[in-house]
Amino acid sequence: MDTARLELSAQRYREAEQALEAAREDLQAEAVAALQQDDERGNQAAVSRITGWTREYVRRLKKKADEGKSA
Repeated sequence: MDTARLELSAQRYREAEQALEAAREDLQAEAVAALQQDDERGNQAAVSRITGWTREYVRRLKKKADEGKSA
């Protein structure tokens, strides 16, 4: 068993997970910013189309962000 290769693969995997999480957070922040600029339903549809997220997920994301602003 080549443990050095296994350790390298495990490290690359952890780094990829961290990069994916950071990208997800950035995408969510940008989507919220776009949604807060304009409350039109067409805007939600555009965010949904661009991100690939369902409209329901986009609505929940916006609702969560709006609740965070008022807290």
